[in-house]
Amino acid sequence: MDFKVAGTKDGITAVQMDMKVDGLPYEVLAEALNQAKEGRLHILNEMNKTISEAKSDFKPHAPRIVAMVIPKDMIGAVIGPGGKIIQEMQAVTGATINIEEVDGMGHIQIMGTNKESVEGAVSRIKAITAVPEIGEVYKGRVKNIMPFGAFVEIMPGKDGLLHISEIEHRRLEKVEEVLKEGDEIEVKLIAVDEKTGKLKLSRKVLLPKPEKNEA
Repeated sequence: MDFKVAGTKDGITAVQMDMKVDGLPYEVLAEALNQAKEGRLHILNEMNKTISEAKSDFKPHAPRIVAMVIPKDMIGAVIGPGGKIIQEMQAVTGATINIEEVDGMGHIQIMGTNKESVEGAVSRIKAITAVPEIGEVYKGRVKNIMPFGAFVEIMPGKDGLLHISEIEHRRLEKVEEVLKEGDEIEVKLIAVDEKTGKLKLSRKVLLPKPEKNEA
């Protein structure tokens, strides 16, 4: 009889048996299982002397695979026109990225030879697929300045309008009094237009209110 038993301290997880006879007495099976339990617990005890629990992460240079699931309507944003964005991510991070639609969702596999490569790709995908939330504060970059305000990129590919009235508590004649293109500023998302999805930002809500002069 070839009898193998695998398990943890809490119980059996797998059994494999090869026999060349037609039957096996219950007492023999019970004795074999008890012997297997004693042997398993002894081995686990010796293993725990070296490491008592699994490590939270692999070594930085260990190859790894990470799976992500994104909404179906975000697949195109990750791939980009003609595959431009996903190809750029792979070139910059060194990771291999596969994406496909399954059951109405985008299933992504990111494979890399080290932690930095995979985390770099994951970070970029999260930035692309992140959904701005009303009330959240973002560190953005001023992309364009218009007479009525400034367009601020708060996430990759996601711009919001910072109206001139939302820049400071005081009245401004020109946006350029405070901002210029390329400036990095903190803004708060105060609204999203229900029809167009356009983002409305405010900087002044993050600034202390000026004290009123008492007469």
